[in-house]
Amino acid sequence: MNRRELCHSTLAVTFLCGSRAVRAQPTQADQQLTRAFDDFYATALREVPEFATIFGVDTGDRAILKSRLHDGSLNGIQRRRRIVVDQLATLRSVDRASLDEQSRIDYDCVRYDREMIARAHERFAYGGFIYSGEGAGSPYVLSQIDGAYLTVPELLTTQHTIATGQDCEAYLSRLDAFATLLDQEADRVRHDAASGVAPPDFALAGALAQTNALAAPTDRSALVSSLVHRAEAAKVAGDWVKRTAAIHERRVLPALERQATLLRTLQPSASAKPGVWRLPDGDAYYAEALRTATTTDMTPDEVHRLGAELTAKLMAQAEMLFAQIGSTKGSVSERYAALFRDPRYLYPDTDQGRSDEIAALNRVMRDMEARLPRWFGTVPKAGLEIRRVPPASQGGESSHYTPGSIDGRRPGVYWLNMRDMGEVPMFTAVTTSFHEGIPGHHLQVSLQTGSSIPDVRKLLFPNAYLEGWAHYAEQLADEIGAFAGQPAWQLGYVHEALLRAGRLVVDTGIHARRWNRSKAVAELHGITGDPIASCEQEVERYACSPGQACGYTIGKAAILRLREKAKRALGRRFDVRRFHDAVLLGGSMPLSVLEGRVDAFIARQRQRHA
Repeated sequence: MNRRELCHSTLAVTFLCGSRAVRAQPTQADQQLTRAFDDFYATALREVPEFATIFGVDTGDRAILKSRLHDGSLNGIQRRRRIVVDQLATLRSVDRASLDEQSRIDYDCVRYDREMIARAHERFAYGGFIYSGEGAGSPYVLSQIDGAYLTVPELLTTQHTIATGQDCEAYLSRLDAFATLLDQEADRVRHDAASGVAPPDFALAGALAQTNALAAPTDRSALVSSLVHRAEAAKVAGDWVKRTAAIHERRVLPALERQATLLRTLQPSASAKPGVWRLPDGDAYYAEALRTATTTDMTPDEVHRLGAELTAKLMAQAEMLFAQIGSTKGSVSERYAALFRDPRYLYPDTDQGRSDEIAALNRVMRDMEARLPRWFGTVPKAGLEIRRVPPASQGGESSHYTPGSIDGRRPGVYWLNMRDMGEVPMFTAVTTSFHEGIPGHHLQVSLQTGSSIPDVRKLLFPNAYLEGWAHYAEQLADEIGAFAGQPAWQLGYVHEALLRAGRLVVDTGIHARRWNRSKAVAELHGITGDPIASCEQEVERYACSPGQACGYTIGKAAILRLREKAKRALGRRFDVRRFHDAVLLGGSMPLSVLEGRVDAFIARQRQRHA
């Protein structure tokens, strides 16, 4: 899951429309908190209407949201900052001690998020600490992984449903608003650049290449054909070709050209240095980004050392596995590099090869679905599909997960970047599918948004919990037996763990130890053996999303530690299904809050068996 959008799935519309867990005799504080949360949620949908479409609740009284995009202007950003400060004041007026147990968890999660955002607002005039839910976000408005030029086309073509004439009209309205949003973001780029905050040269180059790719002629634009073809399939009468083309040519193409021109003007003075340390108050920005992304107080040095220690342990584990398949020559990274070139694990670099690998991975997901009931007390009902990242955005897009609709008509999707089939060999793609799909992001997000937690918490995905669960899901897949009889898949599982550990080393290397891009790429390649192009894409991502990549391993370690804590406390009474329910059904939360929830789970299980 990436940070361009909050990603959601669900089980039933009633959960999102305001249902709550039944709580006996709510206190005045509980009632006050419920009113506050309802207001926070309504405000979030109003400020970021895309949320309503992501959730699939842009119908009925909220149908007007389907025709809108968020205000990306400087004034819009300042307004949302004031909203966060006001919301934090509201939370501080609630008597936490008078709340029931679940309400205290809800309170702690939302307050943590608002305090994180407010703290960043107070110190930094740049950065994505706005309704982030997933960490500090990017310091840059536009980069190869940031910007409306990436998020809006995906929203329109894959999440904005077309079934009626009103849906088509809403699409046209959003297409027009897209042009406005592009110009608003360009204004913010100019504002930030005047303050010394500009993306590095490779980020500008990536954003420019993808902007140019999106600016395809109208007769070849997916933004036009998506509406036309879906309206035709739904038998919605109207001259959608002419009307969509007119907006695209009159509004969208000129705005894309203005964005491209701006990016080109920034290139001559762009820095090649990837770290945020070069930005105003950059060292403090990274410390805050790391704190937000991990929901811990770990310092960059502590994170770097942890990454180095884990890397050494995983290298030793890989050595043993390689020996089992008779591969003993060269370093671990060199042997992994050889696996990436091994035709036994590569599908052809053709459209048919891509289709065949996606079909194989979808079969892996169906097999995992059948295994879930032995390991989870609650399993998701929302569907999941694996699809290819569209060629127009594969230059900068990482593989990622996006949600299904709450009514079940649109499945969750794991988008796999298949720009080069040498970068997605089957031996690693299986583990990545467990991470992004089942039992990873799709399972966790589906259960969260289908739970009875307050709606506002369904907008929050603390990075360490979110990515920590998905990384934990990789190990869980191994424990479930998904890699049995497949030694190459087992090596792929260890490889992905090496990648996550390597991220601790490289992310801190870039932003705290001031590594240049070449050193960072070489270090990551030396750990993973991945193709250089993949390592470059990873490093460029870390550069534009400081700290985010550190949440995976730190979050996983916390979940494993809590599982062992529960095992020791409960002994034979420990049930992994109940443990997973305890971790998942309360929604995503900061790691400190998760520890308290697991402690309460342990206490309840002891009482239950007393």
